[in-house]
Amino acid sequence: MDNRLFIFDTTLRDGEQVPGCQLNTVEKIQVAKALEALGVDVIEAGFPISSPGDFNSVIEISKAVTWPTICALTRAVQKDIDVAVDALKFAKHKRIHTGIGTSDSHIKYKFNSNREEIIERAVAAVKYARRFVDDVEFYAEDAGRTDNEYLARVVEAVIKAGATVVNIPDTTGYCLPSEYGAKIKYLIDHVDGIDNAILSTHCHNDLGMATANTIAGVLNGARQVEVTINGIGERAGNTALEEIAMIIKSHHEIDIQTNINTQKIYPTSRMVSSLMNMPVQPNKAIVGRNAFAHSSGIHQDGVLKNVQTYEIIDPHDVGIDDNSIVLTARSGRAALKNRLSILGVDLEQEKLDKVYDEFLKLADKKKDINDDDILVLAGADRSQNHRIKLDYLQVTSGVGVRSVASLGLNIAGEKFEACASGNGPVDAAIKALKKIVERHMTLKEFTIQAISKGSDDVGKVHMQVEYDNQIYYGFGANTDIIAASVEAYIDCINKFKSIKKRLKVVSAL
Repeated sequence: MDNRLFIFDTTLRDGEQVPGCQLNTVEKIQVAKALEALGVDVIEAGFPISSPGDFNSVIEISKAVTWPTICALTRAVQKDIDVAVDALKFAKHKRIHTGIGTSDSHIKYKFNSNREEIIERAVAAVKYARRFVDDVEFYAEDAGRTDNEYLARVVEAVIKAGATVVNIPDTTGYCLPSEYGAKIKYLIDHVDGIDNAILSTHCHNDLGMATANTIAGVLNGARQVEVTINGIGERAGNTALEEIAMIIKSHHEIDIQTNINTQKIYPTSRMVSSLMNMPVQPNKAIVGRNAFAHSSGIHQDGVLKNVQTYEIIDPHDVGIDDNSIVLTARSGRAALKNRLSILGVDLEQEKLDKVYDEFLKLADKKKDINDDDILVLAGADRSQNHRIKLDYLQVTSGVGVRSVASLGLNIAGEKFEACASGNGPVDAAIKALKKIVERHMTLKEFTIQAISKGSDDVGKVHMQVEYDNQIYYGFGANTDIIAASVEAYIDCINKFKSIKKRLKVVSAL
């Protein structure tokens, strides 16, 4: 059996479907180029018919990268496939990813159909896609809960119709590793013509088994894995690329090779985390802040004597440089540019100058600057073109007194000011903000995260606001957590439609 494992990255499709993680086209291109440098074989660039933004992203990503295959997702619908073909017109290597649900649950409740009709629709979609491209991948949605005998019939039919890759998704993350591995083996053993296609895994992490299921699939004959950076994805996420890459690299008895340059893993992880405003949990395997930290005395003693006692991975193998340059207020542009480059962020001179100015302001407040800090700074220019900006914020707070906040906003060049009291400094500041931008908004979620450990550290705030029956997501970062909260709220408001309407002018204080 072939020992080459193809890495199919769906960070920009399945990963980007996570609420609050949407990227603009420029940011998607940045991620796509990082994925190309990382060595992924296939980049799933989007679902073109779903929105004009997705359609345009597939076009621009196709232009931006050279050797990876660019994949566009469709349903088993001719119109979807037509739109995908149009979106892929600039791709050097193109793939259409089409499919339909195959579990009895999907057939009955989603499609109100029957098994024979589903096979007919699957075959028709693959044949239609093959009119336009030589590389067609078919997904059997909810294959994890599809009985193996029927699944084998579907797989055999689509391979005969021209599918070059067949995706066996555990869509709900329900399978046990032994079940999923057995499912792949059953297909290898029972599908006529299976050698004419590659079987692919696509596992979700609802029960925490995505990586285990993916590896079980690989060990039983799957030769493509569908993964995301940091394991991001809908609900509990997808299989994490970094985990699969390092399992295969660490287990020499698994005679399988990937094209992944593992030293690019950590910078790519940090870049995606920063652009998507999606924090990496500290104990995340491979790329978490604590992945190579040892606090137990027994562990520390062992590591000092021989690092292999408690570390099965060399941090340098995933791009973590223990001897990186420490950035302080005395660091120059060159040091900042170098560190950003190591983290996968390359800035033009004008943008670098702006980031450097903000870096100096932050460095005056902090003892040292970590990677997360400068990634936040590098992404801060995303708010430069916002219609509403925070001019100033002053808060009075303490024990036994009611908090009072005064703030000023710049709204499309006009200045507005307001003050309010509240149940705590954040509540007071947001109430003052609402006096200026008078809208019926409901705060649904409010999360604060310190991105390292010091009391002078930058705090990240993620916020979810409901307005006009729509959910909007905002992000703010500041050494002052109250200011970060207000910035996150303003970020939400800037995403509202018809931003010019219903602004209440407040007289100067």
